Amino acid sequence: MKFVAYERSLQGTGASRRLRISGKVPGIVYGAGEPKTIELDHNALYFALKKEAFHSSILEMELAGAQQKVLLRDFQMHAWKQQVLHVDFQRVDDTTRLHKKVPLHFSGEENSVAVKTDKCLVNHIATEVEVECLATQLPEFIAVDLSGLVKGQSLTAADLKMPEGIKVVRHGTLNPVIVSATAPKAEEEVAPEAAAAPAAPAKGAKGGKAAPAAKTAPAKDAAKKK
Repeated sequence: MKFVAYERSLQGTGASRRLRISGKVPGIVYGAGEPKTIELDHNALYFALKKEAFHSSILEMELAGAQQKVLLRDFQMHAWKQQVLHVDFQRVDDTTRLHKKVPLHFSGEENSVAVKTDKCLVNHIATEVEVECLATQLPEFIAVDLSGLVKGQSLTAADLKMPEGIKVVRHGTLNPVIVSATAPKAEEEVAPEAAAAPAAPAKGAKGGKAAPAAKTAPAKDAAKKK
């Protein structure tokens, strides 16, 4: 990928602010010589940053009529605006050896036994790995074939097939998992319905209490009737 940069003479917070107002982005390029302050067109840089290759491949920068090979090292974005505030590039040549994070491109997942037969869930735990190589060997991405994946299997960084001259950077003895295939969780059984509600209280009774018994006539009243 190619882009154009321009030399920048004015420095400082105020100069950078005026540069951004005018639609430019301040930056710096260092390595293989003296550091040089530069400026770039904001919109062109903003849309270039949306491309994966701009982050993980060697770029050709045109500066003062000369072509230089550079690598994107860092950039800063505004906290809430869609605005690039600053960008850093590193000059590279055929002898530059570097560490760089490279994206992983997965394929063949739908054709694996884990997915087709066992209906497993494939978890992409990592989407990029850090590699060490010469600048001229830096790959745009690492291809990962998942067609041989089976149930319960996990692929680690050590399982990746790397191009010649490129190796995965592993910090100590760590061997991080890249992809895992797990069986789907069984559906939970529906809980049985609650037991039937207790019988309703007798009609005419309040609060479920039994109705009081009828009063009998006193014996004296019964004698008068006779």
